[in-house]
Formats: sequence, structure tokens, C-alpha cells
Amino acid sequence: MGDAHVRTLDDLQAAPPASGEHTKRPVDRGRLARLRTPRSPRLWFEILLIAVSYWTYSMIRNAVPEQKDKALRNADWIWQAEHALGIAVEHTVNHAVNSVTWLIVSMNYYYATLHFIVTIGVLIWLYRWHPGRYAAARLALFATTGVALVGYYFYPLAPPRLMPDGGFVDTVIEHGTWGSMASGNLASMSNQYAAMPSMHIGWSLWCGITIALLAKPVWAKALGLLYPATTLTVIVSTANHFWLDALGGVLCLAFGYALACAWYGRLPHRLARYVGAAELGPLKA
Repeated sequence: MGDAHVRTLDDLQAAPPASGEHTKRPVDRGRLARLRTPRSPRLWFEILLIAVSYWTYSMIRNAVPEQKDKALRNADWIWQAEHALGIAVEHTVNHAVNSVTWLIVSMNYYYATLHFIVTIGVLIWLYRWHPGRYAAARLALFATTGVALVGYYFYPLAPPRLMPDGGFVDTVIEHGTWGSMASGNLASMSNQYAAMPSMHIGWSLWCGITIALLAKPVWAKALGLLYPATTLTVIVSTANHFWLDALGGVLCLAFGYALACAWYGRLPHRLARYVGAAELGPLKA
């Protein structure tokens, strides 16, 4: 090519733009990410936020019209769909576990209490020991719960124990225990046809994933993974949910994590452990 100068990549990067050429500054993604860096959580604000958020969730959930006929039709459809898929074993599990009194009574109390106790406990643990990850994890949980309300409104669903021809046992009534806001004397305080999606699964899986990814002792990780698996067994044994309700809870949680990841630029466990700390890896402070 004679004396023509071949412009290398280095030449192109070093040379100033020619006259009339316009360049666009690249988007500083790092700067955008820093704008959404989690702040140090404030105790009074978090207590108020959680209290108000749960009150709002409960009010909206219980304000959704109890469309009994539609909820029962949907339950029949779910039950038939599970038969077609070969996973309709809830009736067998419900009756088998119900025959062991001490076990089913324990499950009734598990269903009524651990749903709240463990979730609050994990939030406190994050606040105290992983403040840099707290806000993102809390956003994932709140988004999971929020999108569940959409399911309750548009897809009312009766739990198996309320199907008149299903043959399921309402274990709370059968054993005279306190294990469900939608059974016995507490039925009027809660929407009985908000079974899809299952927030027992959504919340327990959030707890389990958080513990499994962030806890250091192997036994703690194992308990984290065991918790949602046990919860799944409980919700089916007590006839409060179908398997597919649990799948709905998983999908809601996936949405929650996707939103948290989009907002903070990465999943909660990949953020720095402490606010302002250098991010050295997925599980390092």
C-alpha cells in the first residue's frame, strides 16, 4: 500500500476525533450502580416499614373479594391438572400424616408460627450481620409479597381442605388446634380463598436461600435448605395448599429477586457485607 499508514487499534483509540466526527461518552455503569448502593439500615425505620408493610399486605389480602364459587372452580381445575401431571398425592399425604396425632398437631403449630418467626429472625440477622445486603434482600422479600397480592385478586383459589368433595381433612378442626387463620374460629379474620400463590413457600424459600448463601457453618446452611422443604411438607399435609400453589410462591420469589437484582445491579448475596466496604466477591465482606 506504499507509504499509506495502517491505523492500528491503538492509533484509533489515541487519536483525537476528526473534524466533524462526534463521539458519545460511554455510559458509566459503575456510577449508575453507585447511585443505588444500599445505605445503612436504620432500626426505627425498618421496624416501622415492616409493620406498615405487613399491615397493608394483610388489609389488601383480606379485602380481596372472597369469590367462593370461582375459588372452588379453580381448585377443581388445579386438582384435575395435578392428576393429569401425575402429582396429585396431596390427599394421600394429608390422610397419612393426619393419622399420626403428635405429628400433625406439631405441623399445625408450625404452619401458624414459624412462617412469621423465622422470616423476622432472618431479617434481624441480616440487619445485624449483613447490613450491606439487607436492603436488597428486603426488597426481594417485599416484591415477592407484593406480587402475590396480584395472584390473590385475579386467581382466587380454595385450599384443598375447603373442597366439599375433595375428601381432605382440615387438620386444625379435626384436632382442635390453632394452626390456620382460615380455620375454625379465626376463619372470619382471613380471606379463605387466597391460596395461590403460597407465601409460606415464598417466604420460607427466601429464608432458606438467604441462610444457605450467607451463613458460614455447614449445619446452618443445611438447616436453611431444610426449612423450605419442611414447609412444603407441612402445607400439603395440613391440606392448606396444592403443590402448584407452592410453584406459584417460587415464581413470585423469582420475580422478587429479579427486581432486587435489577435495582442494585446484582443479587443480594453478591453485594458487600457492610455498607461502603469493597466488594471482594460473592460471599466476602
